[in-house]
Amino acid sequence: MSFSWLTPSHFIMLGLLVMFAIAHSGLAALRPWAEKRVGARLYRVVFALVSLPLAAVLIIYFINHRYDGLQLWQVQGVAGVQPIVWSLSAISFLFLYPATFNLLEIAAIQKPEVHLYETGIIRITRHPQMVGQVIWCVAHTLWLGTTFTIITSIGLVLHHLFGVWHGDRRLLARYGSAFETVKARTSVIPFGAIAQGKQTLKLEEFLRISYLGVAAFVLLLWWAHSIMISATGSIDW
Repeated sequence: MSFSWLTPSHFIMLGLLVMFAIAHSGLAALRPWAEKRVGARLYRVVFALVSLPLAAVLIIYFINHRYDGLQLWQVQGVAGVQPIVWSLSAISFLFLYPATFNLLEIAAIQKPEVHLYETGIIRITRHPQMVGQVIWCVAHTLWLGTTFTIITSIGLVLHHLFGVWHGDRRLLARYGSAFETVKARTSVIPFGAIAQGKQTLKLEEFLRISYLGVAAFVLLLWWAHSIMISATGSIDW
């Protein structure tokens, strides 16, 4: 059996994912230690200066090599597939970016804090970024259908599944029994706590300017999607 389809880009992408995971999760683990020594704002700046460039490299490399490897299926011409992919992608961002609600903290204008809460999207899942990443990967793997995309998606999902364990561990260390209480009333599996009667979905909690901002971002991304692909194509990676 020939493996000529297994291009070097598959292994490079795995290496980039491992580098990002080590940097991102490693710095998150060091947060309590680092904040005591350099302060919360400087730590956030260092975290961003490391994580954002690595994330940008991942995005550019993925876009430029998304059709590498073996084409396992091709559904881009099938009626109804594109609206499904776009709908799933839009939903994924509603889960991926709840942390952006505290924009002043992200920019280190306000002192960055670790928040423990169980309202809004946390009623649906305690780890919305993991759920959003899984939805995004399903949508893009369906659309592209290549081995490169599958390997990328597996790497991203595994990193976020590790983040579920790692995030819970850090919250337990920080909040102790208070986090145990929140953990008992929430679920990692979407709508799991609601199905068990531990949570009640309150739609009014989603009527926030932050969600309007996410919706505007999704529309902007839809408009600029082809421009972004063309721009990354000019980078010879």
